Amino acid sequence: METFTANQAKTHFGEFIDRAQKAPVRVMRRDRVVGVMVSAEDYEAMRAFYADRLQHTLQRSADTAAAAGLTPEKLADLLADES
Repeated sequence: METFTANQAKTHFGEFIDRAQKAPVRVMRRDRVVGVMVSAEDYEAMRAFYADRLQHTLQRSADTAAAAGLTPEKLADLLADES
């Protein structure tokens, strides 16, 4: 992965964007990574991947809860209990 300092990214912004269209570009400030620039396509693909992963995790949790006998009514009772 290519690396630009924050100052390089600022002063060579056009080049920075062009390179990020081809591959992610790491941005460093004071010897630490402060960001990564990716193309819009890569960003949307990452969003879709993590949304799908979250949906599967939620479904597995719901399936596990249902298998353990947790119904919407029991959940409502648990959430209403302030003890």
